[in-house]
Amino acid sequence: MFTSVLMIEKALTSADVEFVTTLHGDEPVAFHVLLQPRGDQADRLLRAIDDIAIGALDEAARESAKPEGKDAAAQGRQALDISLVALRAAGSDAEGRLVEEHPLDALRAVVEEVGADEVIVLTDPHYVEEFFHRDWASRARHKVGVPVLKLFSHSRTQGQTPA
Repeated sequence: MFTSVLMIEKALTSADVEFVTTLHGDEPVAFHVLLQPRGDQADRLLRAIDDIAIGALDEAARESAKPEGKDAAAQGRQALDISLVALRAAGSDAEGRLVEEHPLDALRAVVEEVGADEVIVLTDPHYVEEFFHRDWASRARHKVGVPVLKLFSHSRTQGQTPA
């Protein structure tokens, strides 16, 4: 069985689930999902710039209304649960946990703990962080010792619904 650590920042859509569960053809995959709820207010500016860059002006304007930090933990738990149920329904083994601090340290620990074959980072585009190589995938490549695949999630704003 192939073992993947999957880092996400929101609930997987049905398209996301299909995408990650078919990456290795018919080989069974066990997913160890890490979800970090939205960060603190310092991240808000970067998210707003990313929203503007992709033309999502409405999203940029609503950034201040979204829960941050500890207030986002309940939503994070719900997103994680939705994602795990969807992965299992697609025939994969799946377990997961919320990561509230130091996501790359948690990632490295899980990779070692489960003997992961790869890491998949599935997030919305984060243009500013990616440009400066400060996104999760870029930083993880130097920490985990296994291949790191960066994928963009399918946005709900494009008509997708959670799996």
